Amino acid sequence: MIKRNIGFNGGGVANRGTTTVKHSTASGNTARESAGGLQNMTGLLTIGYSTITKNTATGFAIGGGVGSINNATTRISHSSITHNHSGLAGGGIGDFAAISMVTDSVISHNTAENSGGGIFEEGQITLRRVKLTDNNAPGDGAGGLEIQNFLGDSAATIEDSEITNNRAPRGGGIRNLAAPVVLRNTRIAGNQADTGGGVFNNDNAILTLFATKIVKNTAVTDGGGILNIAGGTVNLNTATGTVVIKNRPNNCVNVPGCSG
Repeated sequence: MIKRNIGFNGGGVANRGTTTVKHSTASGNTARESAGGLQNMTGLLTIGYSTITKNTATGFAIGGGVGSINNATTRISHSSITHNHSGLAGGGIGDFAAISMVTDSVISHNTAENSGGGIFEEGQITLRRVKLTDNNAPGDGAGGLEIQNFLGDSAATIEDSEITNNRAPRGGGIRNLAAPVVLRNTRIAGNQADTGGGVFNNDNAILTLFATKIVKNTAVTDGGGILNIAGGTVNLNTATGTVVIKNRPNNCVNVPGCSG
């Protein structure tokens, strides 16, 4: 049990080499800066069969539950990351210049004040068999996953996953600001935003979908399913079974091959 600790970076654990956390709970920890629960500052952090819950990163902070920086690698499997809070971005997971791989896990009911209620990524992330659900970012964008690319190396691959019932002003499920993002056999449903209920795809961003369903998402103003800003690229690959249907008030904006 990693419980009720207070630190500057990494309220519960700050890894600077190689750390493995298995069959454990990190709960109620607080970081004054980033990564309320566990922070990977350098090296390799492995989390398995664990619960990361009710941790907080206060102030100008990234990563309420788990955070990684400095080209560190974090591997998470068979775990739950729930009810964590960040004062800035990445309520559940927040990465900056790092690599994260999450498999067979649940990321839910996390909150970030600005963006990336579930996950904020400036780096490379892979999600496989992940449920990203019921996360919230009331300030700017991305209730589920926000991926930025200011450093030029960001990318996301999401496979066999569900992104559901997340809420934010821009990009209820996903907001892609400038990175290549690939979704395979993934369901994006029930997300809500002012614009881009399912996905908000910015200019210079590339979104590629294979066998993916974007259904029953809601936007207050435009882009219930996908809002693609001029200059962005969306590849639906409908021959693989991708569908964008039953979104409100429309399915797509600026997406070739998608009916409004």
